[in-house]
Amino acid sequence: MVSIDEVARAAGVSTATVSRALSGRGQVSLGTRSRVLATAAELGYVVSSSASSLASGRTRNIGVLLPVVDRWYFSTVLAGIASGLQRAGYDITLYALTEDAAERATVFETFLRRQRVDAVIAIAISLDAAEVERVEALGLPVVALGAAHPRLPSLSVDDVAVARVATGHLTALGHRRIAHIGTTSAHDADGDHIPTLRRHGFEQALADAGIPAASARHEHADFTIEDGHRAAMRLLRSDEPPTAIFAASDEMAIGALMAARDLALSVPGDLSIVGVDGHELSAFFGLTTVDQFPHDQGLRAAEAVLAELGDAAPPAPLAPLPFELVVRASTAPPARPSP
Repeated sequence: MVSIDEVARAAGVSTATVSRALSGRGQVSLGTRSRVLATAAELGYVVSSSASSLASGRTRNIGVLLPVVDRWYFSTVLAGIASGLQRAGYDITLYALTEDAAERATVFETFLRRQRVDAVIAIAISLDAAEVERVEALGLPVVALGAAHPRLPSLSVDDVAVARVATGHLTALGHRRIAHIGTTSAHDADGDHIPTLRRHGFEQALADAGIPAASARHEHADFTIEDGHRAAMRLLRSDEPPTAIFAASDEMAIGALMAARDLALSVPGDLSIVGVDGHELSAFFGLTTVDQFPHDQGLRAAEAVLAELGDAAPPAPLAPLPFELVVRASTAPPARPSP
């Protein structure tokens, strides 16, 4: 393995100059920096992460908290974060923050306190007051993405508005028997929980259209294709099936599409379906969706945390993130207008 001393000898400079040139810190002329970089590349020299940490006090590593990894939304957001951080020379360490209280405590009390990360990004996670205090006590920059936190810098879409746009599209088409697949009151975690906010937006859109809240149908599902399929089957096999479904994620909406197919129902002739996310398969299935641009969300989170670390210019203000209704073939006016 090539050492820094070998790079210094080959470039005709001191090891201190090599260190300054490679780290970007300290005064080094442009010509010397170029020569050192070219020599290091030619020799295949890679900066030791441990040595770099000792010299700079930085680990060049960002901790990312997320509830699951194997869902499309989270993996796509992670791809955006990784893209933004790798350009700046940072690594990522993932921490699964499940619903298990003991596992969550271990993340905050052990893993994050080892001082192996320079900052933290929390993706779509509801943190209680004690957990927020633990994060703040770390003294590290923290950015919350996908779930707004009053005490933490946050990047999020307006999930109530997202659901109102999706449901409003259905009411504008003339649908009155509209069901929602997502969370139900019995499963609410708290008022700031993303699925809860989307349910509220659904109910507000019904009220905007003069549809009684008592007539709304809700089916709980776990934001997967399989659970969306099961929830849709329950709705579509009921005595008064809906003419339209708003699913709180595209994966659940795809499950609803599969349920309609299994019951030999036409989409959108017999049933209109709209989801949320902008899933890469939504275009393939002709699914109307509210695209929230998750890859770009990840890039924005990376920019925000790099700015907190002083490694990037300040990003755009942490305002609500953009979203867009994308109308495709899964929605149309009902075949028979509701009374």
